[in-house]
Formats: sequence, C-alpha cells, structure tokens
Amino acid sequence: MVACVAVMAREEWTDERLDDLRSDMNRRFVEVKGEIREVKAEVRDLRGEMNARFIAVDARFDAMQRTLILGFGSIVASVIGGLLATQL
Repeated sequence: MVACVAVMAREEWTDERLDDLRSDMNRRFVEVKGEIREVKAEVRDLRGEMNARFIAVDARFDAMQRTLILGFGSIVASVIGGLLATQL
C-alpha cells in the first residue's frame, strides 16, 4: 500500500515578521472600526428619515379618518333631514 501525503514547507516566524503581522492587523482593525462608524451613522440617518415619513403617513391617515367621519355624519344628517321633511 502506497500513501501520498503532501508536505507543507514549515515557515519560521521571526519576531520581525510577527511585528509586521501585528501592525498590519492593527491597521486593518482601525479601518474596520472606521467603516463600522460610517455604517452606524448611515443607519442613524435612515432611522430619522423613516420616523419622519411614518409621522407623515400617520397624519395622512388621521386626516382621512376625519374626512370619512364627517362624510358619514353628513350622509346620516341628510337621510334624517330627508325623512323628517317627508313626514311633515
């Protein structure tokens, strides 16, 4: 039985290479933190815009409800007025 095994070359990590890796990772983490701050700011702005739009939609529904109530009241008053006028 013959087995084939791939052997990876072992790399040695010197202190200098580890320091380079650490500084590169720190730089990238700083970049990621900056991007996260930007995304949070965009989300905050989007939330404010959405809340303003929801308030506007609520106001439109309130206006529509008032219109429907006034219209229904007018119809009822007209029907009652018509019935009273025909009975006199």
